Amino acid sequence: MAAAGGGREATTSGCGLKRRYAPHDQEEETMNQDQPSKEDRCGRIWSGIDLLKDVTENKHVLPTGLEGIDRLLGGGLRQGQLTEVTGPSSSGKTQVCLHSASHAPVKHTGVVMYLDTSNSFSPSRIATIIDGTNDLSDQKGFDLLSKERLKTVMQSIICESVFDIFGMFEVLHQLEVSLLNEKVIGDGRRICLLIIDSISSLLAPIIGGKYPQGRSMMISLAMILKKLAYEHNLAVLVTNHMVSAGNGAVKPALGESWKSVPHVRLMISREHSSNICTGTVLKHTLLASGRTAKFVLP
Repeated sequence: MAAAGGGREATTSGCGLKRRYAPHDQEEETMNQDQPSKEDRCGRIWSGIDLLKDVTENKHVLPTGLEGIDRLLGGGLRQGQLTEVTGPSSSGKTQVCLHSASHAPVKHTGVVMYLDTSNSFSPSRIATIIDGTNDLSDQKGFDLLSKERLKTVMQSIICESVFDIFGMFEVLHQLEVSLLNEKVIGDGRRICLLIIDSISSLLAPIIGGKYPQGRSMMISLAMILKKLAYEHNLAVLVTNHMVSAGNGAVKPALGESWKSVPHVRLMISREHSSNICTGTVLKHTLLASGRTAKFVLP
């Protein structure tokens, strides 16, 4: 990390966007003096009224910007929950992530943290989503309003490249520190959406037998993500690839241990040589499984 002014530290991601964190001593001071105790946050007994109020007032839905998916998921990605998008290669998983990252800052005036494990983040693709065209070479068509919206969106996306599980643990730890600090000082714009594209790229190598503790690390990562989602009111979106299930069928990767982790599981597929996709709900906390919808990836 490179030192920044005012005793804070900053890193610059591979996308040229800076992350800021509280210094260690400030973190300890705020946690000791201003943060609620662990019992207050985690040991509180919630009544039915409390839970209903939390769901209706705090757990908002962030639209992905893809009408078919938003309709299928009851509005989009729910805060406080982990949503998994799975599908074959080139089915559009990354496009769903980029659309979500493009719409959350505009609709929710929040910040998106995009953890990129396979160099899939594309600023130019974000620009085409916002502009609504497929060609950025014609700058005349990229009007002032689109440029201002693009600037707003790109300033609201924190992109970080993460290439192994240990790096992911470190980034998530520092994210939690940052969220705790922001809760105290309240700068007005907090992270509303955390995207990991793709989570299977990190987890598949460690659960194949090479790492004896691979599955334990996978479950630890799952617990951290769900804790961040619930305690900090984030919508968490991860992507997962498909593997063979035998007899020509396919299924989401990462096995039975991971299957129970996502609150919502959405499988997408794309018609051959087309931008028309089908989404299928494999799992949802509020809606029936098996529901399908068509949507178009522009």
